[in-house]
Amino acid sequence: MSPIRLLIADDQALVRGALAALLDLEPDLTVVAEVGRGDEVVAAAREHRPDVALLDVEMPGIDGIAAAAALRKAMPGCKVLMVTTFGRPGYLRRAMAAGASGFVVKDTPARQLADAVRRIASGLRVVDPTLAAETLASGDSPLTPREADVLRAAREGGTAADVAGQLGLTEGTVRNHLSSAIGKTGARTRAEAVRLADENGWL
Repeated sequence: MSPIRLLIADDQALVRGALAALLDLEPDLTVVAEVGRGDEVVAAAREHRPDVALLDVEMPGIDGIAAAAALRKAMPGCKVLMVTTFGRPGYLRRAMAAGASGFVVKDTPARQLADAVRRIASGLRVVDPTLAAETLASGDSPLTPREADVLRAAREGGTAADVAGQLGLTEGTVRNHLSSAIGKTGARTRAEAVRLADENGWL
């Protein structure tokens, strides 16, 4: 039986290399490609034809969740396992909506990670149990898509006018969305609203 072919995408070279080395030790797994950016995932997958792609959430280019959606569209036969430092409930919901088959955190023991890869390759779903429980308890994001857009744009700390220019909105509309987002997150300031939304994986 031929080994399960893996693609690993992580912007930290040390982490990417460690994951590859650990998984390559398994006789039934082989790493066929490694990339450091989300926007390199689809091209690498088309070239190397992996069975399972292990994607980090936070990467340059496009994030791992957007990369998962693009990969599932380009190569529906390739399964996706999100492997991330950030076990945030909102990330899990968004990853599953994007077509990921699994979601585990990076401190998962190597043997369990290899087993998760095998299970996903066989068509099963694998989700970190603690994160699954937190996701059920946390509920859906209270933010509208536009409020999330405004908070993402506000991350850089620019003025309402800067955010308005970036998103093609009026300054008043941006202020309204920011005010609404601050209220929904229970924050006192715009910066706190961005932090809370980030921590919950809503952005």
